[in-house]
Amino acid sequence: MTRAPSHQVSVVIPTLNAASSLAATLLALEEGRRSGLVEEVVVVDGGSLDETAQVARAAGARVLENCPGRGRQLAAGAAAAKGAWLLFLHADTLLSEGWAAAVQGFMETLGSEGRAAAFCLALDDGDPRARRIERLARWRCRVLGLPYGDQGLLISRRFYEALGGFRPMPLMEDVDLARRIGRGNFVELDAIALTSAARYRAGGWWLRPLRNLAILALYFLGVPPDTLKRLYA
Repeated sequence: MTRAPSHQVSVVIPTLNAASSLAATLLALEEGRRSGLVEEVVVVDGGSLDETAQVARAAGARVLENCPGRGRQLAAGAAAAKGAWLLFLHADTLLSEGWAAAVQGFMETLGSEGRAAAFCLALDDGDPRARRIERLARWRCRVLGLPYGDQGLLISRRFYEALGGFRPMPLMEDVDLARRIGRGNFVELDAIALTSAARYRAGGWWLRPLRNLAILALYFLGVPPDTLKRLYA
């Protein structure tokens, strides 16, 4: 199916040693490619030592090499992308069946009004504590206008550039852009972004969210992102 250039999407994925998860993420994007919605997939690699680049190229993605740092990588991918719309995804995020229709519906209705969209977060773990984190993500998106980076970000190039795009920050680049988008300008799409729960299993189902909340609070208090990155690590 051929779509008007104004309704085509460039998917931008920052990577660093993501070979184990990237293939599945790219496979889930085929729904959008088959429908003509996805014009291209741009993988911006920050110096992987595994086979990330080979996996990306084998799936038909364009690979760019860049200095590590998610903010830098996202900005570089957006600058190189061709689409009128940008969809930013993490390398371990799987979009659910029907995601392309949800994206298309947003683009045709609300996308021209200076709004952005994110998917509903789901974690790949049956633990009840994972459901609590999912509810927290929905509340944070709807009430605070601060979706997690794991939820993806769909935004028109015109709106993205008017906001100044992603800044080359070592941490909190998603929160920084979300604040410029504005709390009332986010829409939660009727589709799921399934994300790895490995960081919660490793860091603790309670401790990890508390650490995230503490980092967010420090950011709002003006602590520099470089300092937050060291604390986060």
